[in-house]
Amino acid sequence: MSILARYLAREILGSILVALAALLMLFAFLDFINEVTSIGPSYTLSVALLYILLMMPTHVLEVLPAATIAGALFAFARLSGSSEFTVMRASGLSVGRLAGYMTLLGLFIAALSHALGEYVIPHTEGTAHQIKTRATTGVVAQQFRTGLWAKDGASFINIQEMLPDASLRHMRVYIFDEHFRLTTIRHAEQAEWDADGSWRLVNVVQTRISPQGTQTEHLPTMQWRSDLNPDLLAVLMIPPERMSVQALRTYVEHLRENRQKTTRYEIALWSKLSFTLASPVMLLLALPFAYSTPRSSHVGGRVLIGLLIGLAFHLFNRLAGHLGLLYDWPPAASALSALVVFSLGAGLALWRVERR
Repeated sequence: MSILARYLAREILGSILVALAALLMLFAFLDFINEVTSIGPSYTLSVALLYILLMMPTHVLEVLPAATIAGALFAFARLSGSSEFTVMRASGLSVGRLAGYMTLLGLFIAALSHALGEYVIPHTEGTAHQIKTRATTGVVAQQFRTGLWAKDGASFINIQEMLPDASLRHMRVYIFDEHFRLTTIRHAEQAEWDADGSWRLVNVVQTRISPQGTQTEHLPTMQWRSDLNPDLLAVLMIPPERMSVQALRTYVEHLRENRQKTTRYEIALWSKLSFTLASPVMLLLALPFAYSTPRSSHVGGRVLIGLLIGLAFHLFNRLAGHLGLLYDWPPAASALSALVVFSLGAGLALWRVERR
């Protein structure tokens, strides 16, 4: 890599880190305001601060496109204001060469964001929700390959699958007495939440264990009350948007093998690719602003434009995903539509710069 490319990368990455830090401070403040209302005897201030800290990697991935374009616009505005960019152009730096630099830098940022979303966020976000749930409800739960395990009083609950309508499939309940002896094993093919605040278990096989032996009975339905409810389970179970790429691929294959609908998880899988490749597109979108007259807009105005473009990309991506799920569009088309539209916009803007 040339000296010029390293210099540009250092300036732009530094500005991106500043923009990212500012956005994270804003999110941390908003999270703190939201968590203050939940502070109590168990959910103390220190636990709330730990929860906010563990949620920071998630916010990094969410605001990275906006921070990338805002930081790049700030760096280009500073280089233009000090006439450094004018000297670079006079030295023969072409639009195509600069676009190549931005693409390589964007791919580097994309690789870092992929590693963050694949190896860091699933653990930090899961831990954050576990800490908050344990402190606010007393329910202890953990996600494993065998499904979600939760402790509710003297019972241990294993849930293999939670559907979008909040119903559960293949649930087991292990009930212990006060001496920690296993007394009952209950298996239900399906569980549905009723309006009276209890679960209706369907196709139940219940085994009672006593010193005299075991007794098994089959019940078509039965009511079961627990502190676990759909809202709590939605927090404990990792949503598709927060799952790693490998976990999504594995789960999509599992759903296909069982002839179940995979649209939501496929959209989440393609959306991860879209967000990963957003950084190169954001840098290419920022590049045309470097060729504008330094006095044509203030630095603050450019940064605001960058934030608005990043926000528009995020909203467009979310809207396309919801519409694709609602109207059953092809997952790849709905998830990548925002990336394609903004890539075309960047290409058109660079073409106009080249024409001038």
